Amino acid sequence: MTVTAKDLRFNISMLFDVLSKGEDILITYRGKARAKLTPYNQHTSEKKTDTIFGMWQDRDENVDTMVRTMRKGRDFGL
Repeated sequence: MTVTAKDLRFNISMLFDVLSKGEDILITYRGKARAKLTPYNQHTSEKKTDTIFGMWQDRDENVDTMVRTMRKGRDFGL
C-alpha cells in the first residue's frame, strides 16, 4: 500500500489496521518514496546472536572488583 505523508498524519489508525494484516506501507512525500513501514512480528523464530554479549566470559577477574577499581578516586599527592 502506498500513502502520502498527509494520509499518515490523518489516518494512522487505518494504517495500523493495514499493518496488523501483514501488509507493508510505502510513505511518499511530494511524490517521492521516503519511508517504508513493515509489520512488527514479536514472535520471530530466528535467534539473533549478539557478538558483544559474553565477550569477557573467559576472564578470571571479578566484574565488581573491576568496577570498584575504575570508580576509585585518584591520589595526586597534593
